Amino acid sequence: MENESESVIIAVGVGIYMVALLAVGYFASRRVHSSVDFVIAGRRLPLWLCTATLFATWFGGGTCLGAAGAAYNEGLLGVIADPFGAALCLFLAGLFYVRMLRRMRLITLADFFRVRFGPMAEFLSAVLTIPPFLAWTGAQFVALGYVMHTLTGIDTTVAIVAGALVVLVYTLMGGMWAVSITDFFQAIILIAGLLILIPSVVSDAGGWAAMQAALPEGHLAVVPENTFVDWTWYVESWLIVGLGSIPSQDLLQRSLGARDERVAQNSAYLAGLLYVVIGAVPVLLGMAARLVLPEIADPEMVLPQLGIKYLSPVGAALFVGALVSAIMSSADSALLAPATVFTENMLKRWKPSITPAQELRATRWALVVAVGVSLAFALWFQNVYKLMIDSMAVGLAALIVPFTAGIYWKRANAPAAVASIVFGLAGWGVALAVQSTYPAALLGAIVSLAALFIVVRATGKKTPAEPLRDMEGRELRYADRLGVLFGRRVAV
Repeated sequence: MENESESVIIAVGVGIYMVALLAVGYFASRRVHSSVDFVIAGRRLPLWLCTATLFATWFGGGTCLGAAGAAYNEGLLGVIADPFGAALCLFLAGLFYVRMLRRMRLITLADFFRVRFGPMAEFLSAVLTIPPFLAWTGAQFVALGYVMHTLTGIDTTVAIVAGALVVLVYTLMGGMWAVSITDFFQAIILIAGLLILIPSVVSDAGGWAAMQAALPEGHLAVVPENTFVDWTWYVESWLIVGLGSIPSQDLLQRSLGARDERVAQNSAYLAGLLYVVIGAVPVLLGMAARLVLPEIADPEMVLPQLGIKYLSPVGAALFVGALVSAIMSSADSALLAPATVFTENMLKRWKPSITPAQELRATRWALVVAVGVSLAFALWFQNVYKLMIDSMAVGLAALIVPFTAGIYWKRANAPAAVASIVFGLAGWGVALAVQSTYPAALLGAIVSLAALFIVVRATGKKTPAEPLRDMEGRELRYADRLGVLFGRRVAV
């Protein structure tokens, strides 16, 4: 900033924003009376709140900082995974997945694997679900520290820790209700902040026509060079989030908290549409910054640096609030996800006699532990976008194949699901270790698919598949699985 007073204005504005988040957490805590209220908002989220929390959960530091930096360096091909693959994920979830999952009355992703494929599949999916979310949360904390340091001069480590504590406190108090309500306001602040900045930056860059002429060759390309290897990486860029994040606790937790199946499907569509539109803004700003900030040292700091350059102190304070909003809305959701999985699918299996009050208390303690581990990730890694994308690889390599088969293939049985998870994970690990020519997560997914088909054929007669049931053990009808817009309302 030009002088110390401007930094003080921004710091004060962020401080007020943090206090407001804590107040929302306290207000939301009054609606929490059980673990179901805490982790999926009592299955009462309306369309507007479900849409806002889905959008705000995903639109975090990875998009605002990581995607803007990747667009600065690589252009459109550098941001296929996020925001475009992420928007694809939301559309696919709404069309193919969330109706049946909401009908099953699940609480976690691992619940699905237990109900459909048994305890071993549940355990494996739970174990594989937790680490990616801790890494994802770490990415958000890194982004938060960078933003605060760049715009206020606060030490990066101090900013990371302070932001993590605020997220922890309001999530501890209100659970999913606090997360959803804060996500709604954070989404509004974020959109306003980006819209304030974009006219000045694009105008200074000479407008869209001048940007097209001045950007490096290939910066606006939407498909890769015509080689097989390039195309495999391109496909993985679309799928690592587009498919890999479908078997994801944070996405499903919002759909499972929806008031009914129609709210679950339509909120995914609306959030995906909003993500495409708003997600394009950091990408455009990142490319424009090639022209207006050609010497920037760290491209992931493009948006904060643009805020410094083009906004007044008050405008910069609003913009910082927008960035902090985006980061925290992803961090709170990512923290709640592993804490929920630990309590529902690990602790309750080890201690079946746990009372509802003990379950709620255990989930809150698990949140504290998750913050500690995520802080370790944040202080160890530095690249926000890479940390975020790498955290999605497990979903693509090991979970999406058996998860999809569990809904759409009645012959898929427990041995095949376990084999699909194990061999997909192994294929991914081996591919990472022995080669770098082809994308490892995509290779893992291919191995996972092959293992599923082979083991179904080998064991199908001896171990017949179980039908799809809800959490109470009732066999479910397979009608209306697809999320057809304006489909009939089914309240379960």
